[in-house]
Amino acid sequence: MVYYKTILEAAKHFEEKKAFLFDMDGLIFDTEQLFMEQLAIVMKEHGYTLTKEFYIQSLGLTGETLKSLMCGAYGEEYPFAELSAESRRRVSIVAETVGLRVKPGIRQLLGWLCEHHKNCAVVSSTHAKYVRKYLEYAGIDSYFKEVIGGDMVERSKPEPDIFLLGCEKTGVTPEEAVVLEDSENGIRSASRAGIATICVPDLKYPGEQVLPLIDVIVTAGEITE
Repeated sequence: MVYYKTILEAAKHFEEKKAFLFDMDGLIFDTEQLFMEQLAIVMKEHGYTLTKEFYIQSLGLTGETLKSLMCGAYGEEYPFAELSAESRRRVSIVAETVGLRVKPGIRQLLGWLCEHHKNCAVVSSTHAKYVRKYLEYAGIDSYFKEVIGGDMVERSKPEPDIFLLGCEKTGVTPEEAVVLEDSENGIRSASRAGIATICVPDLKYPGEQVLPLIDVIVTAGEITE
């Protein structure tokens, strides 16, 4: 594994790659912390308690995989769809009004990738309609050739489906792409897809089981644990 201080330096390590596949939450935007806070509030309003340790387990998950995790922890009666939708609604209000914080180095990286004619796509567990809105609100939507959301595949990260679809949509093989991720489940997904990975830690530094799956890690990632 190779270490770099900035995400741009990490990307230049893979200058020969044709496509760069970006996760969104916690990678492009500082939204994992925001969503965790909003979900904690919504859950408390319904009599449930969310801890940061448990939320970190859910990073990168969506759909039935995420539902299984939540209901496994809080019981089959846990109103997964209702609370998830309300949390997303509140995050979307923040995005549309005050805006989402773009993570350090992202705008510079996108500029460099554009100058070097690289295909860029967002490959996120979040539904594609929200991804497109958030990118548009931040004024960076034009940098991305494709948007692939968690609603576009049957199996969630850590399965490889979403990144394989990202390769298909950008017209490259897994060997010609690189994934930028912050979550352990996202890193596992990229590894299973056979795609090189740049890890930019956000809420959690990758654990010992995940570290061997990472090609490059950005040491200046903002870890808030």
